Amino acid sequence: MSALILALIAGAVVGLALGALGGGGSVLAVPALIYLLGFTPAAATTASLIIVTATSLTALYAHARTGNVRWKAGALFAAAGLLPAAAAGAAASRLPQSLLTAAFAAIAALAAVRMLRPSRTAAGPAGGEAQPAKAAGTGAGLGALTGLLGVGGGFLAVPALVTVLAFEMQAAVGTSLLVISANSLASLATRGATTAGVNWAVIGPFTGAAILGAWDGKRLAAKVTGTLLQRTFAVVLLAVAAFMLIDALT
Repeated sequence: MSALILALIAGAVVGLALGALGGGGSVLAVPALIYLLGFTPAAATTASLIIVTATSLTALYAHARTGNVRWKAGALFAAAGLLPAAAAGAAASRLPQSLLTAAFAAIAALAAVRMLRPSRTAAGPAGGEAQPAKAAGTGAGLGALTGLLGVGGGFLAVPALVTVLAFEMQAAVGTSLLVISANSLASLATRGATTAGVNWAVIGPFTGAAILGAWDGKRLAAKVTGTLLQRTFAVVLLAVAAFMLIDALT
């Protein structure tokens, strides 16, 4: 199968995940770029940031049109992650490829486990003073993950927005896309040199398919239960994580 066809299929799946779940696309984009399209782990994380940024902005627009984005809270949450994302992005190119692969596999496995666990909606803020501190800490952690591994962090942002800021699920999905977009842009800003070597003949079609998939994912989320979507995605993600971890250790 040609690289173009593989890029289109992988892009559609990534976009579907981002549009339906508000996250998770990047944890599929990186292994697809490495194992299907032959990218190195470092190049794959940079390419993933390009894809996720464009797709997240598109999905953000779709969710904003239906009023599912909490702009003020999302901006504050994202702001805490901007500096960590930039710093981690600058450090990523200096780390061993096998370490990046193993770290990514661990994050993917964590994402899958969180999605398989029964969701718990917070009754309300834990405390007037503790809540902003928790939100800032979580935002900073998400930013670091985005910069280092090329993941948007939506799979962690959604549950954090639900439990820490007491968002309803629809608002958490929409607002997480704002966080993902901001963190991805901050990380890309530190990777100017690496973006020059990206294979745009592959990334262009991949991104285009992902953008179209994000719109389909938004429509799918309105028709299929969130639990079924999350569990299906989590099973696929566990398999990907196991494969990547074995590859990194052998």
